[in-house]
Amino acid sequence: MKLDDMILVSVDDHVVEPPGMFDAHLPEKYKDLAPHVVRKDDGTDVWQFLEIEVPNIGLNAVAGRPREEYGIDPTSFEEIRSGCYDIHDRVRDMNANGLLGSMCFPSLPGFAGRLFGALDDKEAALAMARAYNDWHIDEWCGSAPGRFIPLAIPTIWDPELIADEVHRVAAKGCHAMTFPENPVPLNLPSLHSDHWDPVWKACSDEGTVVCMHIGSSSKLVMTSPDAPIDVMIVLQPMNIVQAAADLVHSPVWRKFPDVTVALSEGGTGWVPYFLERLDHTYRVHKAWTGADFGDQMPSEFFMERVILCSISDNVGATHARELGTDRLTIEVDYPHSDSTWPNTPERLMGEFAGTDLTDAEINQITHENAIRFFGYEPFAVRSRDDCTVGALRAQATDVDTTARPAQRSASKPERVGRITITDLSPTA
Repeated sequence: MKLDDMILVSVDDHVVEPPGMFDAHLPEKYKDLAPHVVRKDDGTDVWQFLEIEVPNIGLNAVAGRPREEYGIDPTSFEEIRSGCYDIHDRVRDMNANGLLGSMCFPSLPGFAGRLFGALDDKEAALAMARAYNDWHIDEWCGSAPGRFIPLAIPTIWDPELIADEVHRVAAKGCHAMTFPENPVPLNLPSLHSDHWDPVWKACSDEGTVVCMHIGSSSKLVMTSPDAPIDVMIVLQPMNIVQAAADLVHSPVWRKFPDVTVALSEGGTGWVPYFLERLDHTYRVHKAWTGADFGDQMPSEFFMERVILCSISDNVGATHARELGTDRLTIEVDYPHSDSTWPNTPERLMGEFAGTDLTDAEINQITHENAIRFFGYEPFAVRSRDDCTVGALRAQATDVDTTARPAQRSASKPERVGRITITDLSPTA
């Protein structure tokens, strides 16, 4: 397959929400409670909600920045690339990367929507979550038909309300919802309880994919308080490995076998060993643990129900056929620090070059699986020939993808010192 002939759909990107996003979607009586952007004395912009400040953290919006400028400092809108928060510039940046479709995870409310749960007035909290989802579906995705896969946030404090929202947004064409990879750190019942059964039933009924993004539990993998931040960054995908072990041994799939879970930003290189370990422990320990997968091995049970998602993973590409090319998807992760933008096609071709995957298998991984799992219909909007890397890049020859230093506010100090894990508090 030639690079320009590929069609790419990313199932993991991110949006930095723009100011004023609630204006058209929140009932009048709740508008005074809505999060709003505040410019601080140091020149950074934060969202203010009740007594909570939610900054745009640097690593979450570094597309187009030199790597030496990466960091965890709060930023202002002027410092980050406009494609982070402006839908029209986002589409231009997608074109420059040869990317047809994108699913965008939230920033402001957290991956699991837990910010709005801070409201004591749960009717107001529900209005905020619904307003967020309406903005995301109607404005962010609706402004560029055929270019985005809508993704809703849950009303995480009430499973019955989540189920209602699954049905409500499905009627608007949204068949994906975020969910924490482990609810327990959020002081919520685990995946092993029946607390979430209304959610799983609604997702099963609507064909809604449950997207468990790394970090959505708000808990980071930390080895020690004085470990450098590098340790945490390396270990981030371990959250999703833990989620995978939880899921396969939980009652979720036994009671609701049609529920599909996307292990978002989890990578795939760990999966071959995970599957081997699943089957080994089952054979050795099932006699006393009581584990029972019927006529299947747990590895088969698991792989029939997950979507595997990878940004850049040579090991996963090498084992793609072994894992099943019908379960693999790609991610760009724009505008986060792991993003392959604007060179995603080149990175993918480099990975595929080391394999003997056929064009048909590459098509499954790069776009067909995402289209099938998420009910995405880009070819109903534009011809297939207009969806290729080459065709999209031809529309974006004027987009500057050169890495450039940010325009820093004169009042904003430079970051100094060594960053350790204790400098971070989970915000997902």
